[in-house]
Amino acid sequence: MKKNNVWLGTFLGLLLPATAAFFVGYLKKNIVILGKADLLYIGCVAINLFLVRYYFKKNCENTARGIVGSTFICAMIFFWYKMHQS
Repeated sequence: MKKNNVWLGTFLGLLLPATAAFFVGYLKKNIVILGKADLLYIGCVAINLFLVRYYFKKNCENTARGIVGSTFICAMIFFWYKMHQS
């Protein structure tokens, strides 16, 4: 059974960047050089590009659309974080 729905894409598109963001946060706390490397968080959002490409190749357009939507949400959260960072 082929899963092709927007909710699956939204879930995947939020789960993988969140997992990567926790990993990046751990690295930033434990590696001094990475303490101010906020660009690593962009990499967390960029993970979704690989997912979108994969699901479009599998002809699961609805899942890919959910991933694109959640990528937009993640990007907005990142920019909000950068604007309110002290």
